[in-house]
Amino acid sequence: MKHAVWIVVALLMGCSSAQIDQAVKETKKLAAAEKPLTAAEVGRGLKDALVQGVGRGVDLLSQTDGYFGNAEVRIPFPADLKKLEDTLRKVGLGDEVDRFVRTLNRGAEEAAKEARPIFVAAITSMTIEDAWGILRGDDNAATAYLQKTTTPQLTQKFRPIMQKALDKTSATQYFGDLVKRYNQIPLVQKINPDLNAYATDRAIQGLFVQIAKEEKNIRQNPVARTTDLLKRVFGSKK
Repeated sequence: MKHAVWIVVALLMGCSSAQIDQAVKETKKLAAAEKPLTAAEVGRGLKDALVQGVGRGVDLLSQTDGYFGNAEVRIPFPADLKKLEDTLRKVGLGDEVDRFVRTLNRGAEEAAKEARPIFVAAITSMTIEDAWGILRGDDNAATAYLQKTTTPQLTQKFRPIMQKALDKTSATQYFGDLVKRYNQIPLVQKINPDLNAYATDRAIQGLFVQIAKEEKNIRQNPVARTTDLLKRVFGSKK
């Protein structure tokens, strides 16, 4: 209560009515700030932070080039099909490969628009005990928690969304055409990979990468804490 004492001293030295009112407000603010955080406040603060991070992350990735123009989350040609990519480029189908990669990322961008409620539902189910552990954890503790506890559910819900997006952007058709052309090349081993599983996994990974960046920003950058509750919760960790 040191700050409150100094304000009282200032009042005794003589201030205007407006100054006294302001001082009283500041005293109340400081007194409230010095109160220990309750479990409910920690829970609300963490959930507010995650909802903010999810919102910004989804908004960024769901824009045109949200995935394709971001080297950290851009979905490349499947790494385990590198031989397929190299072979197609050698036989003059490089433009087809590039078009496929672009449409694959367009599919992820389209699917990301539907991801927000899935993440928000997971956030709101977080327990108070989880929140305390996350508050004292690393800069990506909340994101890691969500990734660990919700990935199976997210995959189940996200996959049909991703399939719809892939169909809408013709990525499935392009990939099927590429595989068909590759399988027609003499002496190559025929392939039939699951494009949906690959695209879904990479799209979800990209969302977590972006959300982790937002979480770290809120933890480390006071300016990113847009409410008094966020300032109290994350300021109390130090």
